[in-house]
Amino acid sequence: MKRIIAIANQKGGVGKTTSAINISAALATFGKAVLLIDLDPQANATSGVSVEPKEATIYECLMERKLIDSAIMPTCIHGLSLIPSKGDLVGAEIELSNLADRASILKDIVGEIQNHDFVIIDCPPAFGLLTINALVAASVLIVPVQCEYYAMEGLGRLMGNVDRIRDSFNPDLDQVGILLTMYDSRINLSRQVQDEVRGFFKDKVFQTVIPRNVALAEAPSHGKPVLSYNAASSGAKAYLDLAKEILANGKESIG
Repeated sequence: MKRIIAIANQKGGVGKTTSAINISAALATFGKAVLLIDLDPQANATSGVSVEPKEATIYECLMERKLIDSAIMPTCIHGLSLIPSKGDLVGAEIELSNLADRASILKDIVGEIQNHDFVIIDCPPAFGLLTINALVAASVLIVPVQCEYYAMEGLGRLMGNVDRIRDSFNPDLDQVGILLTMYDSRINLSRQVQDEVRGFFKDKVFQTVIPRNVALAEAPSHGKPVLSYNAASSGAKAYLDLAKEILANGKESIG
């Protein structure tokens, strides 16, 4: 049975797309069949795995309200496929807003996906209709939070919105994991933010922490996950550890 993971935060610049790409790549490295859905009109996950959309994107899937096979494209990582995005996805918020089932269209599309162990959804940095669709479709939410000033800002509001989605649309959204990103052990603030987040959210916080890392910053400009760009980097090792933690939480085996 496939696991559907939404990666979302209302704040931008927290490592959301970096995490979506590298979690997907790490899970694929462990032998899982992974489909990454780029649900962000900025299409950074699409360029981050060097995919050039051809016939169809997630926009066409949403507009036709069905999975379009030609939208699923291979990537440079064995076992990782992508449904890409383009800038026209920005119109979906308006075009879907008058539909009665506007919150559950992605759930119906994802329900048609077969032969994948994981579906990872990279959400836009806003709590709009696209993000709502992702949360209605998902059973797991990962929230990247940067280890910087104002890290907690908006996090409580996001959690409140998640509770409302769970109560109104998706009782299966039963796992929320907070992922600390951009951690620098040399900086007191990073350690303070980690302590604050762990103290407040306790076991909802992943044990793995994603470091501030040059390879992670450089990999997107090369159109590669960090595991392909520099597998020996601390960033690559952290995402492998995170993938192991995700698999352990879901009781899946590695290999």
